[in-house]
Amino acid sequence: MSVQQEADLILKLYELRREPEMRKARDWFFREFNPETVADFQAAIMGEHSGHLRMVVSYWDMAAAMVNRGAISMELFNDTNGEHLGVFMKVEPLLGEIRAMLNPRFASSLEKLVDATPDGRKQVGEFRERFKQIRAMLAKQQQGMSARS
Repeated sequence: MSVQQEADLILKLYELRREPEMRKARDWFFREFNPETVADFQAAIMGEHSGHLRMVVSYWDMAAAMVNRGAISMELFNDTNGEHLGVFMKVEPLLGEIRAMLNPRFASSLEKLVDATPDGRKQVGEFRERFKQIRAMLAKQQQGMSARS
């Protein structure tokens, strides 16, 4: 595949991310979905945001499959995306349990891409630490607002 064709696929993936419902799903996923246990995941997959959860994970799993199959080079994909690492970060600690409960192939293309990416798991760990810091900062801000009320 030519670089131009790969670039066209990257742009199509970007356009899909801009779709209004996908934007809502991504916003929910990164702001509110913070599973610590498989029960947390199960509550989300069975709750009002089930569609959002499935939309975000399946989107990035699909994009990863395109990379894994050679439709887009890993280098170009990783140069133009990083969100997939954040998505994987949210489900990685629970993958075994999610797969046993839901589907043995859940996020498997995404995992394969992360593992094929140089320092992929390390990058996911770094994402996890940054998100913990951000969540702690936001919680502290919320406490400050509540104290003033």
